[in-house]
Amino acid sequence: MSEPPEPQLNAEERALFDRGVAEFNAGLYFECHESLEDLWTGVRGPTRDFFQGLIQVSVAFHHLTRGNLGGARSTLTRALKRLEPYPDRYYGFELATHRRLLGRWLAAIERKDEQVLAETPPTWHFAAPWP
Repeated sequence: MSEPPEPQLNAEERALFDRGVAEFNAGLYFECHESLEDLWTGVRGPTRDFFQGLIQVSVAFHHLTRGNLGGARSTLTRALKRLEPYPDRYYGFELATHRRLLGRWLAAIERKDEQVLAETPPTWHFAAPWP
């Protein structure tokens, strides 16, 4: 099976994506979910699941901030499954590293490991693969 192509976003979609990334990195997980969902509704093809996976990651961390470990666990599990088919580096994102970090958070949620759960959540950094 071949790797999915890189997303091709127009200027409006790119602005929604950039806003969602900034919101995620600021800990505004619900807002990130909203911004990325606005983008995701118009995306078709093999890149669609990538954006849905990111939406699910933001929802999982929203659940965590509200103390909903069950919601965080189930949503993070679905996110990891959705992001699995994408290459280690995708759309300028170190996805392999992020998947490992998310796996660590998922294990901490399952163990109710307060030390890990008190850590600063991961952030997203996308190197520009576009012109």
